[in-house]
Amino acid sequence: MQNKNDKDIVWLSGEVKTTGRSDMDLAKRQRLEAAGWKVGTVEEFLELTPVESELIELKLALGRKLKEIRKSQNISQKELAKRMESSQSRVAKIESGDPSVSLDLITRALCLSGVTRRQIAEAIISSDVSSEDDFV
Repeated sequence: MQNKNDKDIVWLSGEVKTTGRSDMDLAKRQRLEAAGWKVGTVEEFLELTPVESELIELKLALGRKLKEIRKSQNISQKELAKRMESSQSRVAKIESGDPSVSLDLITRALCLSGVTRRQIAEAIISSDVSSEDDFV
């Protein structure tokens, strides 16, 4: 599934370069392809299924929400980690979208931060419209 914020990427022999926009002009695309580059989406390059892409987007949206709530409460990652009986580095991983973090841990952190189920749902829904500060 490709959303409007997907960026075209070009790759050749394992090298990756994001173009920074998905509306690459046709002439540039043709020049790259003529030079042996393949142009496609991040999902294509990583060979992600639509379900995998959705799970990544979900985790990123919830991580952004946690960071937003934590900052609005003026608490540090270390303070939140203490509430969670975890480590500051684990909170940082949640907020940065680290793939090793489970949805269960993200949800637990949100609940311990006082986030309601409605706020979680709103974060998920708003991820379809993605903010400008997406993780790269």
